[in-house]
Amino acid sequence: MSFSEVELAIVRRAYAKQILAAANVSNNPALEAAFGSVEREQFIGPAPWQVSGGRGYRTLTSDDPVVVYQDLNFALSSGRGVNNGSPLLHAIWLNALGSLEGARVAHIGAGTGYYSAILSSLVGERGQVLAVEYDSDLVERAERNLAAFENVSLIEGDGATLDFEPVDAIYVNFAVGRPADHWMEALLPGGRLIFPLGQPGRRRGTSGGRHADGGGFRVERRANGFAASWLGPAFFVCADGVLAPSPEDREALQSAFETGGMEFVRSLRWREPPASDRSWFVGTGWSLSYEEAGR
Repeated sequence: MSFSEVELAIVRRAYAKQILAAANVSNNPALEAAFGSVEREQFIGPAPWQVSGGRGYRTLTSDDPVVVYQDLNFALSSGRGVNNGSPLLHAIWLNALGSLEGARVAHIGAGTGYYSAILSSLVGERGQVLAVEYDSDLVERAERNLAAFENVSLIEGDGATLDFEPVDAIYVNFAVGRPADHWMEALLPGGRLIFPLGQPGRRRGTSGGRHADGGGFRVERRANGFAASWLGPAFFVCADGVLAPSPEDREALQSAFETGGMEFVRSLRWREPPASDRSWFVGTGWSLSYEEAGR
């Protein structure tokens, strides 16, 4: 027997509490309210649902919306490996953005809009979310899903090259080999950027996407440079084109992850010489350093 809407509302509230507790997030009522109010089933599409597990997908036998309120990656485009990602991971990362009430936020890699809707709740009526998605099929679905969210603007485009007005936060949901130039330039003072850094793995078939093993970083624009910190491991579909690492950067990135020490990163140096003896990773035109910002 399916759950009623009243019962589902209770399930969502319980899901929010469980996800935030598992993420070790306390005292963030705005984030709890966001996870507890957005209807996840509307963003993953109709059953039968596929969930990512191991090296492939499995199909859930249940079509009851209650089953989507757990920490599972639901397929949005299984052929490309695009998922509605882990609520647990996103709870950790969204909490790391800090307060977003009234903020302008760019969500790059919006998919079908679930985490754009979460951000909509976090910024509130005075805030604005710019949701950017490259895949036209996902954009079409996101348009329907986000129609009722008046503070969200959806754009079909390449988040790597799209220009947008300065923002308080940028939330990136695909793995890259480097931050885009405009992401760094568009951050207002005190602005925060969260992005997954990783190197591309093998392509799925002849036309499918690739995933990257790596992890998340939080960057904050300060008067004396960019502070940076490690958010933990992550597995995302990755970018092609300008944000994919060069062969040289890819080798350096692989070495950095294999060596470890990313949890000690304290700053991102952008268009300035790296502190090579105090750097976790040195890429083309940027680096992640163990030194505090400004040193």
